[in-house]
Amino acid sequence: MKITFMGAGSTVFAKNVLGDVFLTEALTDGLSIALYDIDATRLEESFIIIGNLNQKYAGGKAEIKKFLGVESRKDALRGANFIVNAIQVGGYEPCTVIDFEIPKKFGLRQTIADTLGIGGIFRGLRTIKVLDEFAKDIEEVCPDALFLNYTNPMAILTGYMQRYTGVKTIGLCHSVQVCSRRLLDSLGMENVQVGRELIAGINHMGWLLEIYDKDGRDLYPEIKRLAKEKNATEKHGDMVRFDYIDKFGYYCTESSEHNAEYNPFYIKSKYPELIDKFNIPLDEYPRRCVKQIERWASQKEQILSPEGLEHVRSREYASRIMEAIVANKPYEIGANVINNGLIENLPSDACVEVPCLVNGSGIHPTRVGRLPVQCAAMNMTNVNCQLLTIEAAVTKKKEHIYQAAMLDPHTAAELSIDDIIAMCDELIKAHDECGFPVL
Repeated sequence: MKITFMGAGSTVFAKNVLGDVFLTEALTDGLSIALYDIDATRLEESFIIIGNLNQKYAGGKAEIKKFLGVESRKDALRGANFIVNAIQVGGYEPCTVIDFEIPKKFGLRQTIADTLGIGGIFRGLRTIKVLDEFAKDIEEVCPDALFLNYTNPMAILTGYMQRYTGVKTIGLCHSVQVCSRRLLDSLGMENVQVGRELIAGINHMGWLLEIYDKDGRDLYPEIKRLAKEKNATEKHGDMVRFDYIDKFGYYCTESSEHNAEYNPFYIKSKYPELIDKFNIPLDEYPRRCVKQIERWASQKEQILSPEGLEHVRSREYASRIMEAIVANKPYEIGANVINNGLIENLPSDACVEVPCLVNGSGIHPTRVGRLPVQCAAMNMTNVNCQLLTIEAAVTKKKEHIYQAAMLDPHTAAELSIDDIIAMCDELIKAHDECGFPVL
């Protein structure tokens, strides 16, 4: 079996996913791993760490090779059974900085800017150009491989791959499997064991539609009471999603700093007091990037040494999917797939996040039916922007970039149409000039 890791310079994530593989007995016999990146230094660091993990947890059984640069990409992919995608096109500098600083000039503030909003649109467009090249290589040298996409904007990238390439693609996020547990823990319900739950919607706005304990008791009445009380009495890091529970009736999968910018309600220049009221961390992603760079510089020596390297199988889905398919060991995941009627009141070509069963015959999405009307309506405000971003990538038309931005709920709430178009033009030009074009 061969696993190719695209964007292997994402060292900590590569460690987690491939460390999980080494701890999964069904995956280690005859295992070959190809690490691919365009950054020589980061690729070498990952190569050392993955080699150490292989020795420590898999007895050195896996063959590990590194592949640097576009000219080696086909060789990295050739014969792969599974491809893990974790690339970040344009990195923190120049592209993330551009995504934040240009909108800020027009009065548009963001928190994360990797999934929706003007930052999500432009990250999606520059990444699709690279994924399109990946897809051509995959179709040529490993047409049966399963592409596990972890890169954001999840719905835009996964939706593009599933609709416009021949690559078998599944979109995976970190937030579904921890959603209900973190909610209960944050409300002082640490001792409550979840018996059954249902999450469905779109990536980063999948709704926790049902949650019951081991005895079949509906936990939502107590969750709603405690969430409203906590928002009213203390400042904390999840105030936006707790407000969702109060206003829309349901909790959703991704963090409050993300969801603060997925709607027109919380980041408003006319009402600056809302930023403090809901404890919204503006410019959060650039801060995280700087801290992550600093942290890696101080920690990599320890992590690179075999003695300092430890790993416990994580909750990431990648190794579970591989194990389920290779060993026919059924496993349930929450994943991103093309809708095709799975959620009746969302468009058929939307990329939705629903429960899926994985076994030896592949990935089988679950039909959910209809979402509560208000939840589907919230999802649609994001789906509109996602579908138009994909349309812009396919048609290469500026008009669709403008329209995606016009229909982004946060952007539309803050800027005039003329300013939106001017901002998009400036972003398009800046991406061209730094070598990461979007059209």
